[in-house]
Amino acid sequence: MTEQRNPIWDPNGSPRAPWDVRRPQPAIQALVEAGGFSGRVLDVGCGYGENALCIAASGLHVTGYDLDREALDWAKDRADERGLRDRTRFLRFDARRLINLAGDTPYETVLDSLVFHSYKTPARRARHVAGLGTVLAPGGRLHVLCYSDQHVGPPDPPHTVSLAAIREAFADGWTVDEVRETTSISNLAPDGVASWLVTCSRSTGSTGSSRSIPYREES
Repeated sequence: MTEQRNPIWDPNGSPRAPWDVRRPQPAIQALVEAGGFSGRVLDVGCGYGENALCIAASGLHVTGYDLDREALDWAKDRADERGLRDRTRFLRFDARRLINLAGDTPYETVLDSLVFHSYKTPARRARHVAGLGTVLAPGGRLHVLCYSDQHVGPPDPPHTVSLAAIREAFADGWTVDEVRETTSISNLAPDGVASWLVTCSRSTGSTGSSRSIPYREES
């Protein structure tokens, strides 16, 4: 995750980012167990790599992009420890530059965990979504985990997204298959942060069609 670090401190006195939880997001782990990932997988803004490692442990090959050198080194060390080095790549790359990867081999599944919500304006979200489309194969599947505007604090998360903003961001060239209400674990909130888990795919054979979003609460 490439979000700017906040002054959160762990018991040993070291600064930790809100997303630095050193374990998979439960919503992503459940998605892995449900078979929500397939083919070649890209984790955009992978942070310390726990989501990517969880996916790789299911037998898939995963590439993780992030700017945080410390986080990437930690992820590589965990991959070695868990015997997952042959199924993972952790590379330093700016998630804001995904659109520059046009022409590279696309991925069948792309994960955006706690990156999308950091873009505060429709124009910036649109550019990010265009970048996600660049790295996703036609007919591929995109999963987005983001903070929800339905969260009731305190504390207030730094970024939240409404269903309307999700509809707007994925209106052209995408089919939004499902939006699920869930919770993200975070150093900001001991009880977690209310979140959306969005699953969508690139529309094929057209430049921009979308359909109404199925919505359900997590049981």
